[in-house]
Amino acid sequence: MRILLADDHGLVRDTISAYLEAEGRAAVIAVEDYSEAMKVLSNKGPFDLVLLDFGMPGMNGLDGLSDAIKKHPNQSFAILSGTAPNRIAQQAVERGAIGYLPKSMGAKSLVNAVRFMIAGETYVPASLMGESGETPETEFSRKLSQRERQVLSGLCTGKSNKEIARDLDLQEVTIKLHVRTLCKKLDAKNRTQAAMIARNAGFE
Repeated sequence: MRILLADDHGLVRDTISAYLEAEGRAAVIAVEDYSEAMKVLSNKGPFDLVLLDFGMPGMNGLDGLSDAIKKHPNQSFAILSGTAPNRIAQQAVERGAIGYLPKSMGAKSLVNAVRFMIAGETYVPASLMGESGETPETEFSRKLSQRERQVLSGLCTGKSNKEIARDLDLQEVTIKLHVRTLCKKLDAKNRTQAAMIARNAGFE
Protein backbone atom coordinates (compact mmCIF):
# COMPACT_ATOMS: atom_id res chain seq x y z
CA MET A 1 0.00 0.00 0.00
CA ARG A 2 1.23 3.47 -0.91
CA ILE A 3 -0.39 6.14 1.26
CA LEU A 4 -0.08 9.92 1.38
CA LEU A 5 -0.92 11.35 4.81
CA ALA A 6 -1.44 15.10 5.27
CA ASP A 7 -1.86 16.39 8.84
CA ASP A 8 -0.45 19.50 10.52
CA HIS A 9 0.01 17.87 13.93
CA GLY A 10 3.37 16.13 14.16
CA LEU A 11 2.38 13.59 16.81
CA VAL A 12 -0.69 12.52 14.83
CA ARG A 13 1.38 12.19 11.64
CA ASP A 14 4.01 10.10 13.37
CA THR A 15 1.51 7.88 15.18
CA ILE A 16 -0.69 7.14 12.18
CA SER A 17 2.33 6.60 9.92
CA ALA A 18 3.75 4.13 12.46
CA TYR A 19 0.39 2.29 12.63
CA LEU A 20 0.16 1.95 8.87
CA GLU A 21 3.79 0.97 8.38
CA ALA A 22 3.93 -1.56 11.22
CA GLU A 23 0.43 -3.06 11.10
CA GLY A 24 -0.38 -2.53 7.44
CA ARG A 25 3.10 -2.82 5.91
CA ALA A 26 2.33 0.39 4.04
CA ALA A 27 4.74 2.86 2.47
CA VAL A 28 3.67 6.23 3.89
CA ILE A 29 4.65 9.73 2.80
CA ALA A 30 3.59 12.25 5.47
CA VAL A 31 3.29 16.02 4.93
CA GLU A 32 1.99 18.83 7.14
CA ASP A 33 -0.38 20.88 5.02
CA TYR A 34 -2.72 20.84 2.04
CA SER A 35 -0.47 22.59 -0.49
CA GLU A 36 2.39 20.19 0.24
CA ALA A 37 0.02 17.25 -0.19
CA MET A 38 -1.04 18.52 -3.63
CA LYS A 39 2.62 18.95 -4.66
CA VAL A 40 3.54 15.42 -3.59
CA LEU A 41 0.44 14.04 -5.28
CA SER A 42 1.33 15.75 -8.55
CA ASN A 43 4.96 14.62 -8.41
CA LYS A 44 4.70 11.14 -6.88
CA GLY A 45 1.06 10.09 -7.31
CA PRO A 46 -1.20 8.37 -7.71
CA PHE A 47 -1.34 6.69 -4.29
CA ASP A 48 -3.52 3.81 -3.16
CA LEU A 49 -5.09 6.30 -0.74
CA VAL A 50 -4.67 9.95 0.30
CA LEU A 51 -5.66 10.86 3.87
CA LEU A 52 -6.43 14.57 4.33
CA ASP A 53 -6.82 16.18 7.76
CA PHE A 54 -10.06 18.15 7.85
CA GLY A 55 -8.60 21.05 9.86
CA MET A 56 -5.07 21.47 8.52
CA PRO A 57 -3.77 24.73 6.95
CA GLY A 58 -4.95 25.27 3.39
CA MET A 59 -7.63 22.59 3.55
CA ASN A 60 -10.63 24.91 4.11
CA GLY A 61 -12.70 21.96 5.27
CA LEU A 62 -14.59 20.14 2.54
CA ASP A 63 -13.70 22.78 -0.06
CA GLY A 64 -10.17 21.37 -0.06
CA LEU A 65 -11.54 17.88 -0.62
CA SER A 66 -13.63 19.05 -3.59
CA ASP A 67 -10.64 20.90 -5.04
CA ALA A 68 -8.37 17.85 -4.64
CA ILE A 69 -10.89 15.56 -6.34
CA LYS A 70 -11.29 18.06 -9.19
CA LYS A 71 -7.51 18.19 -9.72
CA HIS A 72 -6.99 14.44 -9.30
CA PRO A 73 -10.25 12.73 -10.34
CA ASN A 74 -8.74 9.24 -10.44
CA GLN A 75 -7.24 9.44 -6.94
CA SER A 76 -8.97 8.03 -3.84
CA PHE A 77 -9.28 10.49 -0.93
CA ALA A 78 -10.43 10.07 2.67
CA ILE A 79 -10.93 12.63 5.42
CA LEU A 80 -9.17 12.35 8.77
CA SER A 81 -10.43 14.36 11.76
CA GLY A 82 -10.48 14.61 15.50
CA THR A 83 -12.79 17.59 15.89
CA ALA A 84 -15.24 17.84 12.97
CA PRO A 85 -18.98 17.42 13.69
CA ASN A 86 -20.46 14.04 12.81
CA ARG A 87 -22.38 15.44 9.84
CA ILE A 88 -19.05 16.13 8.10
CA ALA A 89 -18.57 12.39 7.57
CA GLN A 90 -21.73 12.17 5.45
CA GLN A 91 -20.96 15.43 3.62
CA ALA A 92 -17.43 14.25 2.82
CA VAL A 93 -18.76 11.07 1.22
CA GLU A 94 -21.36 13.09 -0.70
CA ARG A 95 -18.55 15.22 -2.11
CA GLY A 96 -16.61 12.21 -3.30
CA ALA A 97 -14.45 10.98 -0.40
CA ILE A 98 -14.29 7.21 -0.01
CA GLY A 99 -14.09 7.40 3.75
CA TYR A 100 -13.90 9.28 7.03
CA LEU A 101 -11.53 8.27 9.82
CA PRO A 102 -11.75 9.64 13.39
CA LYS A 103 -8.28 10.18 14.88
CA SER A 104 -9.40 8.30 17.97
CA MET A 105 -9.38 4.97 16.10
CA GLY A 106 -7.13 2.21 17.37
CA ALA A 107 -4.24 0.90 15.29
CA LYS A 108 -5.91 -2.27 14.00
CA SER A 109 -9.22 -0.53 13.26
CA LEU A 110 -7.39 2.19 11.34
CA VAL A 111 -5.42 -0.29 9.26
CA ASN A 112 -8.52 -2.37 8.54
CA ALA A 113 -10.44 0.76 7.48
CA VAL A 114 -7.60 1.79 5.15
CA ARG A 115 -7.46 -1.69 3.59
CA PHE A 116 -11.25 -1.60 3.19
CA MET A 117 -11.06 1.70 1.29
CA ILE A 118 -8.15 0.60 -0.87
CA ALA A 119 -10.24 -2.43 -1.83
CA GLY A 120 -12.75 0.01 -3.30
CA GLU A 121 -15.25 0.26 -0.48
CA THR A 122 -16.48 3.37 1.36
CA TYR A 123 -15.72 3.50 5.09
CA VAL A 124 -17.53 5.62 7.69
CA PRO A 125 -17.87 4.46 11.32
CA ALA A 126 -21.42 3.28 11.95
CA SER A 127 -21.60 5.43 15.09
CA LEU A 128 -21.37 8.58 12.94
CA MET A 129 -24.14 7.69 10.52
CA GLY A 130 -27.22 8.66 12.51
CA GLU A 131 -30.29 9.97 10.73
CA SER A 132 -29.52 13.61 11.36
CA GLY A 133 -25.75 13.26 11.40
CA GLU A 134 -25.70 15.81 14.22
CA THR A 135 -23.96 15.29 17.52
CA PRO A 136 -26.60 15.67 20.25
CA GLU A 137 -25.84 18.46 22.68
CA THR A 138 -24.98 16.98 26.05
CA GLU A 139 -25.17 18.40 29.56
CA PHE A 140 -21.40 18.64 29.41
CA SER A 141 -21.21 20.70 26.22
CA ARG A 142 -24.16 22.90 27.19
CA LYS A 143 -22.13 24.59 29.94
CA LEU A 144 -19.45 25.68 27.45
CA SER A 145 -19.56 28.53 24.97
CA GLN A 146 -19.03 27.76 21.28
CA ARG A 147 -15.50 29.20 21.46
CA GLU A 148 -14.70 27.15 24.55
CA ARG A 149 -15.84 24.02 22.72
CA GLN A 150 -13.55 24.87 19.80
CA VAL A 151 -10.59 25.38 22.13
CA LEU A 152 -11.41 22.19 24.05
CA SER A 153 -11.54 20.25 20.76
CA GLY A 154 -8.02 21.46 20.09
CA LEU A 155 -6.87 20.32 23.52
CA CYS A 156 -8.43 16.90 22.95
CA THR A 157 -6.39 16.41 19.77
CA GLY A 158 -3.15 17.44 21.49
CA LYS A 159 -2.71 20.83 19.85
CA SER A 160 -0.65 23.58 21.45
CA ASN A 161 -2.07 27.02 22.26
CA LYS A 162 -0.22 28.38 19.23
CA GLU A 163 -1.78 25.78 16.91
CA ILE A 164 -5.27 26.37 18.30
CA ALA A 165 -4.81 30.13 17.95
CA ARG A 166 -3.82 29.68 14.31
CA ASP A 167 -6.77 27.37 13.60
CA LEU A 168 -9.26 29.81 15.13
CA ASP A 169 -7.52 32.97 13.88
CA LEU A 170 -7.08 34.29 17.43
CA GLN A 171 -4.18 35.57 19.52
CA GLU A 172 -2.29 32.97 21.55
CA VAL A 173 -2.93 34.96 24.75
CA THR A 174 -6.69 34.66 24.09
CA ILE A 175 -6.37 30.88 23.87
CA LYS A 176 -4.48 30.84 27.18
CA LEU A 177 -7.38 32.67 28.81
CA HIS A 178 -9.89 30.21 27.35
CA VAL A 179 -7.80 27.27 28.59
CA ARG A 180 -7.70 28.79 32.07
CA THR A 181 -11.48 29.27 32.02
CA LEU A 182 -12.01 25.71 30.78
CA CYS A 183 -9.87 24.30 33.56
CA LYS A 184 -11.97 26.20 36.12
CA LYS A 185 -15.29 25.11 34.60
CA LEU A 186 -14.19 21.48 34.36
CA ASP A 187 -12.41 21.50 37.73
CA ALA A 188 -9.23 20.38 35.97
CA LYS A 189 -5.68 20.99 37.23
CA ASN A 190 -4.24 21.47 33.75
CA ARG A 191 -4.98 21.22 30.00
CA THR A 192 -4.22 17.49 29.88
CA GLN A 193 -6.70 16.75 32.65
CA ALA A 194 -9.27 19.01 30.96
CA ALA A 195 -8.93 16.95 27.77
CA MET A 196 -9.27 13.70 29.73
CA ILE A 197 -12.42 14.95 31.50
CA ALA A 198 -13.87 15.98 28.11
CA ARG A 199 -13.12 12.60 26.53
CA ASN A 200 -14.64 10.75 29.47
CA ALA A 201 -17.77 12.86 29.07
CA GLY A 202 -18.03 11.83 25.42
CA PHE A 203 -17.05 15.26 24.09
CA GLU A 204 -16.03 15.24 20.41
